[in-house]
Amino acid sequence: MTANLASLSLSRKPSFMRFIVVLWCLIAALMVDPNAARANTTQTQEAKILAMGDSLMAWHGASDNSIADVVGRVLGEPVINRSIGGAKIIHALPVTGALGLRISAQFSGKAAQDKDWVILNGGGNDLYVSCGCGKCRRRMARLISPDGSAGEIPKLVAQIRATGARVAYVGYLRSPGVDSSADACLELGNTLEKRLDAMARKDEGVYFISIADMTKYGDRSMHGIDMVHPSRKASNLIGQRVADVIKKADKVR
Repeated sequence: MTANLASLSLSRKPSFMRFIVVLWCLIAALMVDPNAARANTTQTQEAKILAMGDSLMAWHGASDNSIADVVGRVLGEPVINRSIGGAKIIHALPVTGALGLRISAQFSGKAAQDKDWVILNGGGNDLYVSCGCGKCRRRMARLISPDGSAGEIPKLVAQIRATGARVAYVGYLRSPGVDSSADACLELGNTLEKRLDAMARKDEGVYFISIADMTKYGDRSMHGIDMVHPSRKASNLIGQRVADVIKKADKVR
């Protein structure tokens, strides 16, 4: 769900934050196209790029304007999008986890076979939903170590890399200084992405793509009305940035 992990204010009360978190989990589940994480058999077999993650990747999928859709249009090839709003890296419930709310479960079946690239994001909901961007140090440590070498995120990336696919790991938007339910997450968001960058530097087949610079102070155009999820403009710009990284790194595209 969390597409805007970081902002500038710590003013919200915990009870209100919890209400907002639950509310947007429900809205994310309703607004993301239930078919966006599926694909017909022919497309699954032909596509060489798979997108996985949370609502940053899934948002606007119903109108074919998700980040994955934009990447596909720019590169001129199909991209399978298995991302699901509300998905986390660490998800304890077995049934919903297996259905894709645990991001690693999105890397399964025919859609995960013979891929050249996996576009991946995640970690925001683990911090935003699971611990409200508060006392999250233990959660952060489980996600990824300071040097990027250990944790559930490097474990997932290593699983993907073992198939031969390269990984484009996308970061999160920042708030433009306008009130958002993710306002408390700035420090954690910066820490997470510093560790993701360290992870990527250890493997020439892993690329960390920061989008923190896309949001300018006072500019609301990069977010939807909730000031959490990306606007269509943002999805388009992020998709173009991801496609540019893939084209630069992969000379056959």
